[in-house]
Amino acid sequence: MKIFESFRAARWLRSTNLVLQALLFVAFFGGLNYLALHYAWRFDITQFRKHSLSAETRAYLAQLGRNQPIQIRVVVTFPKDAALTGDTAPADLDQINNDVAGLLREYTYALETNANASLRIDYIDVYQRPRDAERDNLKPNTIHFFAGDRPSEVTLDELYRRKDNQRVAFLGEQAFTRAILTVASPVKKKIYFLTGHGEMDPHSVDPQRGLSEIRDALRARNYDLGVLDLSRAREIPADATLIISAGAQNPYEAYEEEILRRYMTARAGRLMLFTAPGTAPTGLEDLLREWGIVADNNWMLDVPGSSQRDVNDDLILTTNNQHYITQTLADNHLALKFGATRSVRPAPSRATDPGLSITPLVLTSPTSWGEVSYRSIRRGQRLRYDAGADLPGPLAVVTVAERITAKNDLPFSIPVGRLAAFGCSDFIANGRLGARANSTIFFSTLNWLGTGGTEDNIPARPIEKFQLALGQGQLSRLRYILIFAVPGAFALLGLIVYWTRRR
Repeated sequence: MKIFESFRAARWLRSTNLVLQALLFVAFFGGLNYLALHYAWRFDITQFRKHSLSAETRAYLAQLGRNQPIQIRVVVTFPKDAALTGDTAPADLDQINNDVAGLLREYTYALETNANASLRIDYIDVYQRPRDAERDNLKPNTIHFFAGDRPSEVTLDELYRRKDNQRVAFLGEQAFTRAILTVASPVKKKIYFLTGHGEMDPHSVDPQRGLSEIRDALRARNYDLGVLDLSRAREIPADATLIISAGAQNPYEAYEEEILRRYMTARAGRLMLFTAPGTAPTGLEDLLREWGIVADNNWMLDVPGSSQRDVNDDLILTTNNQHYITQTLADNHLALKFGATRSVRPAPSRATDPGLSITPLVLTSPTSWGEVSYRSIRRGQRLRYDAGADLPGPLAVVTVAERITAKNDLPFSIPVGRLAAFGCSDFIANGRLGARANSTIFFSTLNWLGTGGTEDNIPARPIEKFQLALGQGQLSRLRYILIFAVPGAFALLGLIVYWTRRR
C-alpha cells in the first residue's frame, strides 16, 4: 500500500491544504489592508462630485499654516434630534446634519496632507450643554469656526440656495471656505463707519438710529470695526476693507468726496452707502454719477391699499433680480421692510463704460412714484402723483455698481471696485433689522462687497432628489407582492429542493 494512498496521508494532505488556504486568505487580505493603509486612493464617481472639494478650496487649504501652524476648531450646533428642541429645529434636520457632516469630513481629509494645519470638529447641543454654549458664545443652528481668538460663523440661511421654499443647491463649501479663510488670517478685515455728519451710530442701542445689532453681528463674523471722520483723517486708512456711510444727515464736503473717490478708484475700494429722503444733497452726487448711479431728491410713495405699502406707510419691497445679493430673496419671495426711502437708480445720462456694470436690485411697484415736493407737504395732506414733477414708478431703491478691468489681456476680468447704494437707511437700525429680509440683504451685500470673492469661484452643489410616485392601485399591488409573492417564491424553491432530494 502506497503511503499517499493511506487514509492518514490523505487526512494530512487535506489538513495541510486547508491551512495553506487559510494562510493565503489571511495574507491576501492583509496585503490589501496594508496597501489601503499606505497607498490610499479615493475616487468620487457621483454625478455632482458630492464627495470632493473644488480645486479652489484645495488650493486654499494647502496654503494654510505656511507662516505658523494653525488648528481650526469647528463647532456644529444643529441638534441631533428635532424632538428635543421643538419648534426651534430646522426642517429636514437629518438631511442638514448629513450634508454638513459629509462636507466637514472632506475638509478633514484634505488637511491630512498639510502638516501645519488641522481641523477639529465638535457637535454641541446648546440646549443640553448650556455652559459650553455660554463659554464659547455659541448660537443654535449655526456652524462656528474658531482659530485662536478669531471667530466666524455660518448660519442655516447661508448653507442652501432655495427656490419656491425648496432647497435646490448646497452652498456649504462656499460658506465653509470663506469662514476658514477668515479665521485663519491673523489680520482681521477692517470695516469703517463714517462719522461727523450725523450718521447712525454702531455703538448705540437706540432702536431708530442705533446700529449695535449690526456691530455685534459683524464682530461675530470676525470683522474689526472702527469709526472714521474724514474731516480729521483726510485719507482712508490702509487697512480699510469696506467703508459704510449709514444715514448721514448733513452733506459731505467736496474734499471728503474726493477722498472717497481716490479710495474707490486707486485702491479698488468697497463702499456701502445708506441714504434717505431729507438729506439732499448728499455731497456724493458726483461720485455716484461716476459710478453710474443717481440718488434722487424725492420720497418714495405708493397709492393707498397697495400691496407694497403697510399700515405704517412702510414700503414692502420684493425683487426678481437674479444677482448674487438678491438671489435668496427672489427665490424665496422674501420681502424688505423699508421706511423713508428715496429712489437710487442707474443714471440715465451715464457714459457708456464697458468696464462698469450697474445693476438695480430692488424696485418699487408700478403704482408708486417719487414725490419731489415732499418738503412742502402739510400734515394730513393727501398726496397725489404729479406727472409734471414727480418720477413715476417702478423706480430702483437699491442699486449696485462694479468696475472691472481685463487682467493682462487675458480672457477674464477682475473687479477693481464695488459700490452698493441704498435709498433707505432706517432698515438696518436696531428696531428694523430683524423685520422681513432686512438683515439678509445687508449681509448678502456685505459678502458681495468684502469677502474676497471666494463664493464666485466655488460652484454650488445641486441637491439630488429622487421621488417615487405610485398610485393607490400600484401601492396595493406592491403590498401584495411583498406579503405573498416574495415568501411564496422562497416556499416554492424549498419544495423543489425537497422534492429533488427525495428522488
